[in-house]
Amino acid sequence: MAEIRSYRDLLAWQKSMDLAVAVYQFTRSWPREETYGLTSQARRAATSVPANIAEGYGRDNLGSYLQFLRIAQGSLKELETHMLVAERVGVAEDARGILAEADTVGRILGGLIRKLSETA
Repeated sequence: MAEIRSYRDLLAWQKSMDLAVAVYQFTRSWPREETYGLTSQARRAATSVPANIAEGYGRDNLGSYLQFLRIAQGSLKELETHMLVAERVGVAEDARGILAEADTVGRILGGLIRKLSETA
């Protein structure tokens, strides 16, 4: 196992960055009238996940770190909800790929939280 020297070394951060990029690419084809609606909300939720992982890591306090990881989990669930709404209202045809990536990130993030909680 590689040494963690930075939040950038965390698999949770790396996969959530990949997810954020995928969301930006996925939402490019959404209708222009959604630019300030679902598109913006989905992108903000997606970028919030790695941002909160990084911010929590930088706090140098385990309790704060865990809190930011939980916030990242919340943002991930928010993103999933935006994808499901987009499907239901016909903005997105098939968000299964994004939802699958979000599920993977969620499992990794949950594992990180469990592991860190054991040491708290």
